[in-house]
Amino acid sequence: MQPIEIVAQAVSILAMAFNILSYQCKTQKGIITLQFFGSGLFALSFFLLGSLMGMLMNLVNVIRAAIYREKERLHADHILWLIGFIALFLITYLLSFTVFGTEPSATNLIVELLPVIGSTASTISFRLKGARVVRLLGLISSPAWLIYNIVAFSVGAILCEAISLVSILVALFRFDRKPKATE
Repeated sequence: MQPIEIVAQAVSILAMAFNILSYQCKTQKGIITLQFFGSGLFALSFFLLGSLMGMLMNLVNVIRAAIYREKERLHADHILWLIGFIALFLITYLLSFTVFGTEPSATNLIVELLPVIGSTASTISFRLKGARVVRLLGLISSPAWLIYNIVAFSVGAILCEAISLVSILVALFRFDRKPKATE
């Protein structure tokens, strides 16, 4: 393994810590704040690994987290923010094949779409109210990113999504399950 790959994997492990811990926050703002830092570090990691789509999606995710963290002040509940981010994800996807030279093979068309799906699910969750919905949509986002991360071979990102899935399920059990009726 080259030194730059070792650094990339180390950065991805640090990013993993931010993202995994985010699902244990009780508030949506707390989740988004930790994911802001995680996305920034993952963008750097994917850049170092030469994984263009992972880097670009995470850069957009940093901007998205900054905006949705200040949801009230920036009126991020407005549908135009959601439409704008989804459009940006789709434009980035198209640019990867047209401008950035990713070969448009069947495999690449599918693999490069996975971060778009994951980022779209997260974006929808940030727009809605409540930590529970963030966790539920994480059940779409994490598997999509997990498959992409396996293909890109980002160890920290792979572990992040695998552990995030467990963390989401634990948090759903801790915070979101309905209490049993007392008899």
